[in-house]
Amino acid sequence: MKKILYIIIVFSLIFSSCEQEFVPDINNSPSDIVVEGYIEAGESALPPYIVLTRSTPFFNKIDSNSLSNLFVHDAEIKVTVDNHEFKFTEICYNNLTTEQKKQFSQLLNVNLDSSGLNFCVYVEPTFQLKGEIGKTYLLNIKSGEKELSSVTTIPQHVKLDSLWFIQPPGTPSDTLRQLYCYILDNKGIPEYYRYFTATNNSPFMTGFSSVTDDKFFDGLYFKFALQKAEPRNGEFDPITYGLFHVGDTARIKWTNIDKDHFDFWKTLEFNRQNQGPFSSYTRIKTNIKGGLGIWGGYSTSTYKLIVKK
Repeated sequence: MKKILYIIIVFSLIFSSCEQEFVPDINNSPSDIVVEGYIEAGESALPPYIVLTRSTPFFNKIDSNSLSNLFVHDAEIKVTVDNHEFKFTEICYNNLTTEQKKQFSQLLNVNLDSSGLNFCVYVEPTFQLKGEIGKTYLLNIKSGEKELSSVTTIPQHVKLDSLWFIQPPGTPSDTLRQLYCYILDNKGIPEYYRYFTATNNSPFMTGFSSVTDDKFFDGLYFKFALQKAEPRNGEFDPITYGLFHVGDTARIKWTNIDKDHFDFWKTLEFNRQNQGPFSSYTRIKTNIKGGLGIWGGYSTSTYKLIVKK
């Protein structure tokens, strides 16, 4: 027994003496250009816009100043559809008038007045580029020596057939309601959906799981619950989570997206929900060649209804 303990101690000393501290080089890692761009067709469609930023090391400190420095300026951006080319122009929040800042915030569904962030975005200045169902949109970006490209298609749209509120499961409530919907999915056609919700005058938000495909309800007249999206930085309340308050005005934005667009959000949301030291790593899929991010098309419909008992 003593001999075994002696051998263990000797091996422990040998291996500990061979250990070397590993310090990752986080300051010299190359950055990628990250694209977030969308083009919509349908009801209340937003004008197309593109945000360009640089990736940053995981351990870097993040504040409004460092975020402002991540925006990529003076890029050459064009979108081509049906052999027509549309060039995009950069606009930044701090350079706008008061009225323009209001429109800018409405476009991005964010309140920038109190953030201190000089948010910059590329838009098509003539507003002649509009999303159309069935069209394919080619994106090309040049920034310095880097060139990026992507392509997205706006798919056919499947509207929600009906929406209504019911008592949520569990103890009856006079103030909370669960939203239910019906959809008639097209048989034999792979379809991908994403949704947003808003209440009263708040901006649209997405839930923690905002996308789905139709593998489980292909061609069916399908009933399902639609959860209210909650702020990611808010406190979690298991009693009210996903439910709407009676008397509020609920707004639903229901969209169809293509396969690449779906894969991006599916992997991103899976990664968000699997954090911690024991979680599995998920590589977020991108449809950007030469960079990271998403260039995605939406076909949309919007719904507005009062939350009633």
